Amino acid sequence: MLLFSCLVARAQSRVEPIVNGDMDHWTVRVVHESFIIGGNDKTIYALAPGDTLVSTDPWTNPTHSPWASSNVLARVAGITKTNNTVTPERRGKGFCARLDTRMESVKALGIVNITVLAAGSIYLGSVDEPVTTVKNAIRFCNFGIPFTRKPVAIQYDYKVRMAQSPNRVKATGLSPRSTVPGRDFPEMNLFLQKRWEDKNGNILAKRVGTIVVRYDTTTPNWQNNATYEIIYGDARQHPLYRENLMRLQVYDRYGLNSRGEYRPITEVGWGTADDTPTHLQLQFTSSHGGAFIGAPGTSFWVDNVRLIY
Repeated sequence: MLLFSCLVARAQSRVEPIVNGDMDHWTVRVVHESFIIGGNDKTIYALAPGDTLVSTDPWTNPTHSPWASSNVLARVAGITKTNNTVTPERRGKGFCARLDTRMESVKALGIVNITVLAAGSIYLGSVDEPVTTVKNAIRFCNFGIPFTRKPVAIQYDYKVRMAQSPNRVKATGLSPRSTVPGRDFPEMNLFLQKRWEDKNGNILAKRVGTIVVRYDTTTPNWQNNATYEIIYGDARQHPLYRENLMRLQVYDRYGLNSRGEYRPITEVGWGTADDTPTHLQLQFTSSHGGAFIGAPGTSFWVDNVRLIY
């Protein structure tokens, strides 16, 4: 069952895959973690065509891939650690992306002792490695890509495994672990924005297009060609608008301004249906509550991401 989704069955005029949206091409990164936390070689994956890289160097998105993920290289207090919550999984003759929510720990006696809740996430954009702190770690992410077209819908294949817990966990690594009431829901969110900068380099935006989908039921079998219509203009006027899902951004997402600086993207209002967007934000995540909130055991599989015109 879907929560607050705009599921549509329409005559498809044109379907265009997003670059690497078939989830078939991955770069394998082998990273040697610091000796003080075991010194093991850990494998993490990047959603981009490539080979196997054995390196502790930061990852830079290649120009031929628009995707980033929650798989990152971190250096906290000088300790090299990886996170790998997104993995390729065999599907037919190709692959899909598997997104998992789990607990991740960094423990070194007398130096650092951090446990965080990590959700699996893939999104259009980039990440600035290495991540050096868990405090406001989202500021290392550049959300969205330049985009001026106006698709009518998004389409993809998916399946879901829900965690059994009726509540979620909040674990930031900076404060004691706590319980957040309510179940964990995998989510897809797509926002088309018309962005600009003020004289100080702050990134401002109007929301031009909106669609958010959350899943609340385990689907052991693949749901193919799931199609969701994009709402243009002021989404509050649409009968399927839900304030808690589709309102203007209520937690910081960052973008890279023209000065090469990471700044929060501030949505200042709704655009019109006639506005032309400048950027596309698209994210698939195994947990909906934002950074460091979710239920371990939640999984979200995604494949064949396409836009319909």
